[in-house]
Order: sequence, then C-alpha cells, then structure tokens
Amino acid sequence: MRFHFRQFLRAIMLASFSLFFIRLHVTEEITKYVNPKYTVMSQIAAGIFVLLLFIQIFRIWEPDGHPHCHAGCGHDHHSNVGAGKRISFFIILFPLLVGFAFPPAVLDASLAENKGTVLPQPRESQQQDSLPAIEHQKVLPNDNYLSQGEYNKRMEQLKKQNVIEMKEEVFAPYYEEIENHPKSYRGKKIKVSGFVYKEAGLSPHQLVISRFLITHCLADASVIGILTEFEKASQYQPDTWMEIEGTLQITTYNGVEVPVIKADKWKVIPQPSQPYIYPVLIKIL
Repeated sequence: MRFHFRQFLRAIMLASFSLFFIRLHVTEEITKYVNPKYTVMSQIAAGIFVLLLFIQIFRIWEPDGHPHCHAGCGHDHHSNVGAGKRISFFIILFPLLVGFAFPPAVLDASLAENKGTVLPQPRESQQQDSLPAIEHQKVLPNDNYLSQGEYNKRMEQLKKQNVIEMKEEVFAPYYEEIENHPKSYRGKKIKVSGFVYKEAGLSPHQLVISRFLITHCLADASVIGILTEFEKASQYQPDTWMEIEGTLQITTYNGVEVPVIKADKWKVIPQPSQPYIYPVLIKIL
C-alpha cells in the first residue's frame, strides 16, 4: 500500500469543514451567521462535505501494483507543490482557523454606528413610504412562513392591542407599521427590549432601543430601533440590553416626525440567546 500525503491533507481539510458545520448546528451557533431559514442549505452543505470525506479516504492509500500514470502522463509525481497550490491551500485553511479559534461575536452598537444612523436625517423626506432597512419585508423569525391572510391577521391584532408587545416573532412588521404610521399608535402602551444605541444629536435623556435585522447573513445586517426618553437614560451605556415599558408619542427629530417611547418602567436584562430578528417569506398558495 502506498500512502498519498496530498490526498491525506485533502481528507483532513474535508473532515475539518464537516466538523465545523456539524458543530455550528449542534450548538445552534449557525443562527449567529445566517438567517435560520437557510439552515437546511447549510445542513446539505455539511452532508456533502461528509460524503466527499468518505470518498477522499479511499484515495489516501493505493494498493501496490495499482496501474498508475507512468512516463508520458503529463506530470511529475516527485515534483514539489507549486506556489499557487500553497496559496490556495492557505486560502481554504484560513476560514477554518478563524472559525475554530474565534467564537461568533454578536453584533453591537459600534457596528450599528458604522452602518449609519438609525433615526432619520435632515435630507430624508417625511413622505418616505418605508425605511430602507426593512423595505418590502413582511417578517417573522426563524424559518416560519405565513400566508397572506395570517400576516394580515397579525397586523390587525397590532391595532387592537392595549399594550403592544414587540416580541421577536412580530418585532420587524410591528416596527415598520409604527414607524410609517406613528399617529395611529400615539397614546398606546408598548413593551420592547433591545440594546442601547446612542447617536450624535440625541439629548442626555434619550437613547434608541435597537435590534439587528438579518435578511440573509451578517453581511446584510441592518439596525432598527425606536427612540426612547426617560430621565436616567444617560446612565446606560451602549450595548446594554434593556426592557422598556412606556407610552408611544410623537416627536420631531431633524425635521421628521418619529415615534418616541415615553418610558415609565425600564430595567437591564441579559442579552438573549437569540439577539437578532429575521425576515421570512409570505407563502404563495
């Protein structure tokens, strides 16, 4: 039997990728990288890596006397690995090293600041129909799908609630509705949780209770949030997770009418195990 070192290296890399994907799914950390509705695709990818690994294992050893390429086959079995192959090897190895060495980090207020402001700027029109971050999205978390009728029913419930609870499964559609029609919800009680975000121009008694909306993966993450006011707001630092209860009112920020929560109850809470919110598709029946 003859041992093929290059085939062995390829098997090691396939095994590493398989282990990496399997670990992400077992620990459920995959949702910190992609929208959960794509986890099936990731599971398929993991299965393909495992299949390729089994195939590759049989290429590591070659029986003696096995007919092999001899003179004239077009390549030299004793030649060293070229520079190009070395580079491609390290390109493939790098994401594995990063993935195993560093746990997935949750997006925070510093990244939100780099992505731009949450609240409207002076150049934005008061007549804008939808916030760019959630334009044309009808959303619930994870891999849930709703029919158009189910979605409409959820939105009707929003209008009838005495206390609007911004739970993860309805956060984004409720948020968009309130942002687009703040006068319809003025005076209603609201309960919301998220991380503290502060941007230039806010008063000491103001902060934004925010969440990251993930459409496909972390690369397209956008931050959405509701302006909140209470006397002790200045005491809470960015990235602090808080639960806020209060009343929806309307204020003017940079010449644009926006909803604002006049908080009467607030408390610091632990960061939830699933800090993001996700869009899903409306079922076409």
